[in-house]
Amino acid sequence: MRGLAIAATLALLLSAAPTFAQTPPAQQPPAQPPAQVAPAPAPQPPAPFPQGAKIGFVNFQRVIQESSDGKASTARVNTLMAKKQNEGTEKQKQLAANQQKLQTSGSVMSDAARGQLEKEIERQQVEGQRFQQDAQAEVQELTNELQNEFIKKVTPILQQVATEKGLHALFNAQEAGFAWVDPGLDLTTEVIKKLDAATTKPATAPKQ
Repeated sequence: MRGLAIAATLALLLSAAPTFAQTPPAQQPPAQPPAQVAPAPAPQPPAPFPQGAKIGFVNFQRVIQESSDGKASTARVNTLMAKKQNEGTEKQKQLAANQQKLQTSGSVMSDAARGQLEKEIERQQVEGQRFQQDAQAEVQELTNELQNEFIKKVTPILQQVATEKGLHALFNAQEAGFAWVDPGLDLTTEVIKKLDAATTKPATAPKQ
């Protein structure tokens, strides 16, 4: 399977096209008592692969969400997004403080002091816009890097599974548009296990 077949799915899942804060954060509502949550049903064993089947499918959303590699990639993107979000919020607070100062004290300031404050506000506004653009570009760059790394790791796994099962085709569940499919054709769990095994496999010691 070509890497491009899953690139769109990976990009969508690894990045949520963040918009970094340009307005003060809204006040949080009062905490509510935790709701009673029913226990999750026990996971069912995967259906057996149909004998002689020549096609299969993989749910790449599950591969990213459940595999060690996918979790690590998602965590890195989320960490960077949170960092940039916090930086953007701090810049916005500084801008808002100066805007408030100009509104409340501008009329009693000297022309020079008021002009200097207005220039500082303008500089902060321009800097904030540039920061937002740069932050989004940085997140997208990391997403693309992790996406390419993930594709390189998962593609041999897909080829291995397809070869072992003697498949003619292995479909992307997010794009195939199945109206109905035998659950046994879902090879997602097998792909996740093989990917995790390959990720955690220790390096072979060099021969003496």
